[in-house]
Amino acid sequence: MKAAVYYENGPPDVLKYEDVPDPVCHPKGVIIRVLAVSIEGGDTLNRWRGPLVTRPHIVGYQASGEIVEVGAEVTHLKVGQKVATVDGFGSHAELRPVPARNCWPIPDSLDPRHAAVIPVAFGTAHDCLFEFGRLKAGETVLVQAGASGVGLAAIQLAKRAGARVLATASSDARLEKLKAYGLDHGINYTKEAVPEAVMKITDNKGVNLVVDSVGGPTLQGSIQSLGYRGRVSMVGQAGREPMVVDVGSLMGGNRSLSGVFLGAEIMTDRAHDMIQGLIEDAAKGEIKVVIDREFPLSEAAAAHAYIESRQAVGRVLLIP
Repeated sequence: MKAAVYYENGPPDVLKYEDVPDPVCHPKGVIIRVLAVSIEGGDTLNRWRGPLVTRPHIVGYQASGEIVEVGAEVTHLKVGQKVATVDGFGSHAELRPVPARNCWPIPDSLDPRHAAVIPVAFGTAHDCLFEFGRLKAGETVLVQAGASGVGLAAIQLAKRAGARVLATASSDARLEKLKAYGLDHGINYTKEAVPEAVMKITDNKGVNLVVDSVGGPTLQGSIQSLGYRGRVSMVGQAGREPMVVDVGSLMGGNRSLSGVFLGAEIMTDRAHDMIQGLIEDAAKGEIKVVIDREFPLSEAAAAHAYIESRQAVGRVLLIP
């Protein structure tokens, strides 16, 4: 099969398009013919500095596809079924082995390209908002990096839950696009300091919850944007800068900071059912998947470079 592989960590041009052996099906897994790869923030981070579990290494958490082989111990999935999948690596390929537990059936009414985006981005956003963020109707949410996959998902889910939604982005044009998905107030972080903008918008009350997928110095701004009993759900480190923050201000306002990692619970019944519900919601048109651009799998290096240019609004896909 063909795959986008690399032999060493580094910038996007370490990715090469090569022939590699076809995968072998595990008794408790399936093999899918990949239909669409949703490139995740963690994929680019792993390419930069993550371990090479295989050599050459095929990076990638998330892809949708059609099952072409079922392991001997798998009874709930079948050949020909379309599924969304998540695993630690291996998405950037024509064929992908994946544990059966990490598969979610795709309804016939949902485009597999859209389904490819849902488990990690929407599942992470849902956990940040509800499982760990304890969001309630009527509260105010700040979504850092609102044009990202997690950001767009968080905006939609928060708005659907009855929240007032603020979000940050690097340009006015990107913020304008977010209004169609539930954004109430946009903050261009290249023009104004986020905490000051938040306080102005909220009449110095601050927000109840921040979803922060950027980390680094952005996390300090998230903490400073909180109101009394405010919460930060910290997920990922897309900014790649050192995570150095002063948490002393949390105490005075009874505020809290929670780390969120969907992967730690993705194989639990709770997370599995939550993600399946989000896929069903997308099939019914209740949430929208935003795809910015699609690249052929052979142009994986160009796709990663485009993501790192921070131009995208929504997810970037690879199509084998």
